[in-house]
Amino acid sequence: MPGVSLFRPSIPYGFNVGQLSMFSAETDEPSLDDLAGILASAGQVAIGPRGARLSVVVADDWRARALADEIERSGVAAEVSLSSEGSPLVGTVSTPVLDNLYRQWTKGAVKSMPAAWVPSPRALRLWVMAAGQRDADRYLLGLDAHAPDSHGSLATAVMRAGIAPTLVGTRSANPALRIAGKRRMTRLIESVGEAPDIPGAALQWPFI
Repeated sequence: MPGVSLFRPSIPYGFNVGQLSMFSAETDEPSLDDLAGILASAGQVAIGPRGARLSVVVADDWRARALADEIERSGVAAEVSLSSEGSPLVGTVSTPVLDNLYRQWTKGAVKSMPAAWVPSPRALRLWVMAAGQRDADRYLLGLDAHAPDSHGSLATAVMRAGIAPTLVGTRSANPALRIAGKRRMTRLIESVGEAPDIPGAALQWPFI
């Protein structure tokens, strides 16, 4: 049926049916470090007198709601509003607990991926929430068109996480990392877990 995934992740030897992969975002404890998955997309982090603030403009209401839930699970208050263009916007409060994330992902005044960053399963999950979309039988992880110098580094980071992507659309307004092939898609799905229980989320969630 269109929009409905019938895929069930492959079960590693020794796992019981219904048991999550040991690498799944759904088995990891929430961490502030995982919010870097939002910065891998079009997310921004800025710092002020009260601390750093993370925000991202997304394409759909479900994305903003899901991200706000995940941010609050990490221990930071979040709110959903509208950008000046009328798109859903999710942002955190300004807080010193995000200062380290700001320092890691900012070089001068420009967003820059830390050299050794490897996205955790939860960071990948937040990246999918922020900017993931289906592309026929492939999947796209959206990148920040305003941070082109980070694109190659992010492709390498995802490869370190065990998923080899292809960088596409670098000359367009919608650059992305494209993930194709059953093995890579399976790895992505096992990492990010199931779609949030929010209308619209399953239609853009990774599937095979």
